[in-house]
Amino acid sequence: MADPLFKTGDKVRIRDAYPIGHCRTPFYTRGLKGEIERYCGSFANPEELAYRRDGQPAVPLYRVRLPMQKIWPDYTGAPLDTLEVEIFEHWLEHDT
Repeated sequence: MADPLFKTGDKVRIRDAYPIGHCRTPFYTRGLKGEIERYCGSFANPEELAYRRDGQPAVPLYRVRLPMQKIWPDYTGAPLDTLEVEIFEHWLEHDT
């Protein structure tokens, strides 16, 4: 099991990738910038489990907070509204 690369409050970008096959990262979040809300633990990689592999080594999972207006530019709710989505570490990059 790998040590978590990110900590609460870190600014991240969700990878803008479109690999063939089973993915556990919503399309509408790819390429967006957010903030780590929390580390959720390490779990078997579901993208590997989908192909009947063992999913090892375990991969850190994070809850990432995204501004609603970045997800949906026409969003008319409160400017501080957010969406939280759980994303595995291999889909995240440090936002510099």
